[in-house]
Amino acid sequence: MKRKKIIIISVVTILAGFLIFIGYYYYRVLTAEIVVIVKPNTTIEVNKKIHVSDLITSINGKLLKDELVDTSKIGKKEVNFTFINDDNIKVDYRFYIMIEDTTPPIIGVPNSYTVTKGYDDDLSKKFFCGDNYDDTPSCKIEGEYDTNTVGSYQLTYVAKDKSNNEITKNFTLYVQDPPKNYSNNNNYEIETIDFNKIKKEHKDENTKVGIDVSRWQGDINFSEVKKSGVEFVMIRLGSEDSEGEFFIDPKFEQNIKGFNEVQIPVGIYYYSYADSIKKAKKEAKWVVDQLKKYKIDLPVVYDWENWSSYQDYKLSFHSLSEVANTFLNIIKKAGYEPMLYSSKYYLENIWEKSNYKVWLAHYTTNTNYTGNYYMWQLCNNGKVSGIEDNVVDINILYEKK
Repeated sequence: MKRKKIIIISVVTILAGFLIFIGYYYYRVLTAEIVVIVKPNTTIEVNKKIHVSDLITSINGKLLKDELVDTSKIGKKEVNFTFINDDNIKVDYRFYIMIEDTTPPIIGVPNSYTVTKGYDDDLSKKFFCGDNYDDTPSCKIEGEYDTNTVGSYQLTYVAKDKSNNEITKNFTLYVQDPPKNYSNNNNYEIETIDFNKIKKEHKDENTKVGIDVSRWQGDINFSEVKKSGVEFVMIRLGSEDSEGEFFIDPKFEQNIKGFNEVQIPVGIYYYSYADSIKKAKKEAKWVVDQLKKYKIDLPVVYDWENWSSYQDYKLSFHSLSEVANTFLNIIKKAGYEPMLYSSKYYLENIWEKSNYKVWLAHYTTNTNYTGNYYMWQLCNNGKVSGIEDNVVDINILYEKK
């Protein structure tokens, strides 16, 4: 009986001690000194990458985790975070910011545009028009014109997003009669650049000089390409047809086996028509399935270039970047190095920056692109021994860039 009483007293003592501890803990939490000064009138541009710490001017402690703030939707946004104050007390805190869209759409409208009499397509869709946030901005032509009547017309292209950000461009539309005795004669000579010239100019201890190929290069003499000094090659895997069905480039298997055999390192690119995250997932899984039996040394590339029909995709620049990242994430999870291919203009103006490698297309002798890039496609009219059926793109790979 005495022992039982001792046990009861011990349990009661422990419980009392625990309750006192809990009470004291919550007392400290409730009375904890909290000094958090948030930047006044904080308004953030939609889709801007910003951390919690970027919004705070002063705090009496240290953030437990300096997370990115979700700025993907406009409107009032609650920001929640936890910090350890100077008395080593864990404090939950929240404040509000406003997310807004103040960026107008981007349009690609020349000073003048010429069509043939009888032109009956939607002229407003002939020009690039897209927005950073709005998937379907208004893109229209203001002014009177008649494509059945020869003449010149002074018009204005107007693009406006749902946040009422607007951009305009005046241009002249010329309607002309079909040219007489027109002949689609493609028997002209292409000015080419010798691969050895490019290699002489760009090869050093930190670079490799290579090419990218597809069906358009025909049957390749792989041994001759090796002898020419090509150090790597990017091979097109495939794309999808007009019915939305995947297809493998007719020369893919021949190319990858041939380059593997002569021991030239290979990477892969896939030409995408994805218009949604769901489609990008499907594409990436298909790509991974096709590559399982091959030796891949270099990145697997997402190549999206459908700018001439961009309005048909109904994608904001943010949505397009999310589509690309979906594809690239799956490629990475499959164990390959992911990379995005695009030209200088679209990298600077359309694609959102990501942590993935970039394959820059910029046809010039010296690129002035200031972003990070792993590979540079500097021309599309290269000539390499072993490829006789066509010209070829030449690329520089930066091993330490």
